[in-house]
Amino acid sequence: MAWVLKMDEVIESGLVHDFDASLSGIGQELGAGAYSMSDVLALPIFKQEDSSLPQENETKHPPFQYVMCAATSPAVKLYDETLTYLNQGQSYEIRMLDNRKAGDIPEINGKLVKSIIRVVFHDRRLQYTEHQQLEGWKWNRPGDRLLDLDIPMSVGVIDIKTNPSQLNAVEFLWDPTKCTSAFIQVHCISTEFTPRKHGGEKGVPFRIQVDTFKQTENGEYTDHLHSASCQIKVFKPKGADRKQKTDREKMEKRTAHEKEKYQPSYDTTVLTECSPWPDTPTTFVNNSPTPAPTFTSAQHNTYSVPDSNSSSPNHQGDGSSQGSGDQLHPSATIQETQQWLLKHRFSTYTRLFSNFSGADLLKLTREDLVQICGPADGIRLYNALKSRSVRPRLTIYVCQEPLRSLQLERQDAGNGDSSNGAIYVYHAIYLEEMAASEVTRKLALAFNIPLHQINQVYRQGPTGIHILVNDQMVQNFQDESCFLFTTIKGTV
Repeated sequence: MAWVLKMDEVIESGLVHDFDASLSGIGQELGAGAYSMSDVLALPIFKQEDSSLPQENETKHPPFQYVMCAATSPAVKLYDETLTYLNQGQSYEIRMLDNRKAGDIPEINGKLVKSIIRVVFHDRRLQYTEHQQLEGWKWNRPGDRLLDLDIPMSVGVIDIKTNPSQLNAVEFLWDPTKCTSAFIQVHCISTEFTPRKHGGEKGVPFRIQVDTFKQTENGEYTDHLHSASCQIKVFKPKGADRKQKTDREKMEKRTAHEKEKYQPSYDTTVLTECSPWPDTPTTFVNNSPTPAPTFTSAQHNTYSVPDSNSSSPNHQGDGSSQGSGDQLHPSATIQETQQWLLKHRFSTYTRLFSNFSGADLLKLTREDLVQICGPADGIRLYNALKSRSVRPRLTIYVCQEPLRSLQLERQDAGNGDSSNGAIYVYHAIYLEEMAASEVTRKLALAFNIPLHQINQVYRQGPTGIHILVNDQMVQNFQDESCFLFTTIKGTV
């Protein structure tokens, strides 16, 4: 409010000067002391409005404040979130400050609190694929961590823990009444998570987030107190300094009017309040692999085909057995959606979609799924959600020949009618491979014949001769051809 009061003084002096020049007598009575903005603000109507503001602010008063000792970028629009550049592997201080007023949260007086510092993705799409992104980084950088705590430089932190399964987080205990500083080191750089296309791609922004908890009655630090975060970008050593210098030089070239649209650069970065980081429940992680073997074994039991090369035909065979149970419905619960993902070989993404219902998953577009799961699995998941089956290379229709005279059967089939009212029911056989072995396999599936009992498949030719069905014959089948087949007992 300092600039407002200063303007008022200028206005006051100007008014007094005008009054003195034109109305000397009245101007002397209305001196600068008589026209005071502070007196105007003291009126009851202003007091009533101002008195309500502190009450609202008091309810939102944060108990803690976290300040990172790194300068913010000057090239940030006035109302945008601040952006801070960090060097890879360099130690940066985060001051943990007790911001409580007298009487706030008295239950933590004289006690320790726990804080978890994380480096996470700022981009929403990358947040969806965080597990896959971090696993890929871990594969390329074995033994490294995304975030470390510089213990020798840190002050006031105790019981420091780093989980090997959480490479992007560190946690520790600290006393709010004492001076506490945590020095962090970020080892991942922003361009490591950018798709490599032409070189010089723009790096993705991260977030540094601090979540603080108090101790519960059972001694666990799970009662959330406060969370705050800030936006950062991480560069190779000395890269952050060069980027900060470049932004500063660009701002110096702008006009005074353009500079008003940007916020100034501050020597430190104050983390702003945010929602607590959602911890993924460990129940899904521990239990997700369990249903997968059950589904796999059920497949083999259903089709009774102990052939290791029949995975693709089995899934194509689902086309004959696919019903509403294989399609994900919008009304599916989170648990049903997890089971659907496991059943359709998307167990890698059960943790990613752990909070998605059927409706949530079906709302994702093809582009969303490609961004989240990558091109291969994204398209496969999209096709599975939309129940898109692969078009077979060849379709034939087969009917099992009844036990009666062959001549009578052909006569009935040729007339399209049966003298005794018999109906010929054909099975559709969809071939993905133009091979005789697949014809044999699909016949066994369609007519419940044990595969090991089929020795050869013949086609009846002119004068009733039996021609062995081989790959070349199958490749010359016409699409949607109709066949009658019968079984004959082979000699041992």
